[in-house]
Amino acid sequence: MKKVCLITAALGGLVSTSGYAFELTSQDIQEGQKIPQAFEFDGFGCSGSNKSPQLQWIDAPKGTKSYAITVYDPDAPSGSGWWHWSAFNIPASITSLAQGADLTKLGATELKSDYGSVGFGGVCPPQGDNMHRYQFTVWALPVEKLDLSADVSAALAGFTVRSMAIGKAVLVAPYNR
Repeated sequence: MKKVCLITAALGGLVSTSGYAFELTSQDIQEGQKIPQAFEFDGFGCSGSNKSPQLQWIDAPKGTKSYAITVYDPDAPSGSGWWHWSAFNIPASITSLAQGADLTKLGATELKSDYGSVGFGGVCPPQGDNMHRYQFTVWALPVEKLDLSADVSAALAGFTVRSMAIGKAVLVAPYNR
């Protein structure tokens, strides 16, 4: 197992102090496989159910006191990508989310997506665009609460989370229409 962890670290994954890689998986979406249409946004020409997928993570780094979750499309034709979900202050005791989870019930803060609404905003690339990559990331943080308000931009929250994370687990799945 040690060789696998070293390879993971060399490829940019962060390794937890338990000796295993911090890992994010889902029953609804799989790494490298097209996201099901059910997780498409409802609006902007898309007609999905706009529910967040089920997510679970294991082997967070020692010292994790909370989590943040982001979903980002770096291929969006905006010049700055597209934030589909940004949430933080998820308690360290939480290691999975049900499909369509309401993170505010867990005490977390959810920000506006680039669609302009609070919470998860499903996939919805422009019709005919090439395949877009959707990066689902769970960030392990060394603090119980981030000192950010609910009206900050997803980009500012992303900067803050990235600058202090002690680990991250990423699942990347594509989608096009």
